[in-house]
Amino acid sequence: MDEQALLGLNPNADADFRQRALAYFEQLKISQDAWQVCAEALAQSIYSDDHIKFFCFQVLEHQIKFKYSELTEVQQQLIRETLITWLQAQMLNPQPEKTFIRNKAAQVFALLFVTEYLTKWPKFFFDILSVVDLNPRGVDMYLRILMAVDAELVDRDVVHTSEEARRNTLLKDTMREQCIPSLVESWYQILQNYQYNNSELTCQCLEVVGAYVSWIDLSLIANERFINMLLGHMSVEVLREEACDCLFEIVNKGMDPIDKTKLVESLCQVLQSAGLFSIDQEDDVDFLARFSKLVNGMGQALIASWTKLIKNGDMKSAQDTLQAIEAKVALMLQLLIHEDDDISSNIIGFCYDYLHILKQLSALSDQQKANVEAIMLAVMKKLTYDEEYNFENEGEDEAMFVEYRKQLKLLLDRLAQVSPELLLASVRRVFNTTLQNWQTTRFMEVEVAIRLLYMLAEALPVSHGAHFSGDVTKATALQDMMRTMAFLDHRGLRHSSPKVRSRTAYLFSRFVKSLNKQMNPFIEDVLNRIQDLLELSPPENGYQALLSSDDQLFIYETAGVLIVNSEYSAERKQALMRNLLTPLMEKFKVLLEKLMMAQDEDRQMALADCLNHAVGFASRTSKAFSNKQTVKQCGCSQVYLDCLQTFLPALSCPLQKEVLRSGVRTFLHRMIICLEEEVLPFIPSASEHMLKDCEAKDLQEFIPLINQITAKFKTQVSPFLQQMFMPLLHAIFEVLLLPAEENDQSAALEKQMLRRSYFAFLQTVTGSGMSEVIANQGAENVERVLFTVIQGAVDYPDPIAQKTCFIILSKLVELWGGKDGPVGFADFVYKHIVPACFLAPLKQTFDLADAQTVLALSECAVTLKTIHLKRGPECIQYLQQEYLPSLQVAPEIIQEFCQALQQPDAKVFKNYLKVFFQRAKP
Repeated sequence: MDEQALLGLNPNADADFRQRALAYFEQLKISQDAWQVCAEALAQSIYSDDHIKFFCFQVLEHQIKFKYSELTEVQQQLIRETLITWLQAQMLNPQPEKTFIRNKAAQVFALLFVTEYLTKWPKFFFDILSVVDLNPRGVDMYLRILMAVDAELVDRDVVHTSEEARRNTLLKDTMREQCIPSLVESWYQILQNYQYNNSELTCQCLEVVGAYVSWIDLSLIANERFINMLLGHMSVEVLREEACDCLFEIVNKGMDPIDKTKLVESLCQVLQSAGLFSIDQEDDVDFLARFSKLVNGMGQALIASWTKLIKNGDMKSAQDTLQAIEAKVALMLQLLIHEDDDISSNIIGFCYDYLHILKQLSALSDQQKANVEAIMLAVMKKLTYDEEYNFENEGEDEAMFVEYRKQLKLLLDRLAQVSPELLLASVRRVFNTTLQNWQTTRFMEVEVAIRLLYMLAEALPVSHGAHFSGDVTKATALQDMMRTMAFLDHRGLRHSSPKVRSRTAYLFSRFVKSLNKQMNPFIEDVLNRIQDLLELSPPENGYQALLSSDDQLFIYETAGVLIVNSEYSAERKQALMRNLLTPLMEKFKVLLEKLMMAQDEDRQMALADCLNHAVGFASRTSKAFSNKQTVKQCGCSQVYLDCLQTFLPALSCPLQKEVLRSGVRTFLHRMIICLEEEVLPFIPSASEHMLKDCEAKDLQEFIPLINQITAKFKTQVSPFLQQMFMPLLHAIFEVLLLPAEENDQSAALEKQMLRRSYFAFLQTVTGSGMSEVIANQGAENVERVLFTVIQGAVDYPDPIAQKTCFIILSKLVELWGGKDGPVGFADFVYKHIVPACFLAPLKQTFDLADAQTVLALSECAVTLKTIHLKRGPECIQYLQQEYLPSLQVAPEIIQEFCQALQQPDAKVFKNYLKVFFQRAKP
């Protein structure tokens, strides 16, 4: 290849080189055999430069897309072999390919799929699966390929010719016949294998399931094992948003109305029992926005079923479905009235369709009338501007609120059709009450009263078909937001009002992010102008900073974005980033010394807060980096390593430990993502300090950091984990053994959460394939750890912890339970793990009507299945002749139990186990 032309692929190359690279690409596209050079380069990993690899994939893509039919059989086979060889190499490379390369590779795979699947490559997916198995990098590529295939076949944003549409239909039909069940099984295995130790892969897989469910047989997904797993994900913070979207796609799938009602009702029942309907106890608005979308989907699905049943004349089923709809109205109202407009907006479709049903009924019940009034009051409340609305500088948030108001207006129109008298009376009451005291009433309330009158005139029909259509001369006054400097002077960040300054800091951050490259001419000027706003506000008397620390976070992030997205060289970016962060580091050292000498507790707290802000500001700048612009690519690694060295001494400060440790811990979380392996030398020392004199909350927050390191670096951190394993466990046990007052609920909850964190840590270690970390702790310590897991599975009435313990036990049995396992482990299986699988479910506190407990029982079943898998007939013999008879189980029930255990389908045994314990309990 033309090495000189390839230099132009680098984004930092000058215009002449880039032009030469473009011309070279065009030349290769028309060449007869250039694709072979690119195929060889990919298969043999000749080039390490990411842009050249991407370029090679582009050449292959062009060949497959436009010139594939010109190739011989042998050449076509070469392309297939090239892609498979490249895929195999992904699992052996020391570092994964960049995301943009993996995405491009997936597109090329998908193109080859649509070209060859029906003719030359019917085993496309099976070949890929045989290569990737459950290797995480392989699974990542497999899932990306599946999404790329889905995009080729069903993406509605892509315009297909009628011939392509026919081909896609045939491809989907063939896939349904030949491979979809196997693909679904592979998704289940991926979810089961990675749900606890690789949230990124799990979320990718859930996205695939959600995409494919729209065109495959729903029964493959809408079944007990899949739904139970998805419902389990709903209680895992990092998975629940994607699980919500996946359940939404399942609910959205067209099906028989009676079956749809049953499906939605069963989902609702489990979600409710898991506590997900308690909206007021949930503070994660991102999750609630997804959950609101799911509830909206379930509500609209029930309404669609009701409409079909009415049309079919099945009045009995229609009435049952209407009752199911009515049962969701209280939840719908909670979401509609939620203070977050995204959450409220997502439920409006269900609300609108529910009003449409009421409009069709001959008479409304008292409850339905109350529902209409509640919707009306919610709409009136949500129409009100909030305190944050910026009328002078309307930005993205303000535009979104205007759109949201339009949706509310549609609801108001529908309310006018359902109950015009009620609407008229409600608006009259609000209008009269507000306008009587308008001089002393808040502007927002006066505006909404007038707005309601205006909307009422449009919503209510009047005689002769005349409708008030509104003031057509009304226009929106747009402020000139493009003048960047207006943000920086007395009109923005230096305005006399703190509220205006605060709002400007946020809007300026959004503004800079959205303009990105267009900010290049202003970067240094802007950085100079905001220099004084970046100063760390010392806790000295009489000093009043222009911006609060929260506002400064936005300014630091803005500065980071300007530097990282600039067109400067890596050296210049490093210099600017150092200029940004060096004052923070210097101030941090001074303030830390002052804190060590401070006597007054209030002064200590003020200094600790200021130190925490410094760490937070440095952490916030790192948000500017991305997969395309990494810390390393921008030459900023050393700057952040210097920050780390500056901040870590705070961990050994004996004063205000909680505040300081929290800040440094958060910074470490960010640096693990940004600096990757470069952060590892700092982890042992940081961990040692964080484990000194720690309380339950400290440990609870420290363990996720260790879990992140374990899951990300795996065997690289095995020596470190082996070294700190027992010190960490000793610290945990010490806190758990501390005496507490019997009725101290707070202390009991803290211990319960710490216990869960401890088991989550063990699960991460075993699930990351590092059981040697536990095995190398010495026989006595290993035994103690194993007994804590048994105790967690049996003794504590906490189904979330019990589920985790059974996952750990089944993983350990899988790893150590064979003939070549550690000495004595087989005895431990029979003496302790098998009994735990019976003693836990037999406890009175093990409530089989509770959703979380059922999930724990499911993992208990997996543990027993794994023991049988590893020990074979010996396990059956032990159950038949020793253990079950010791529990006074009748011989015919023992026989039945052992037969169920030997069934190849795990689901059969899971269902049986639930029935077994239901019968066994008094």
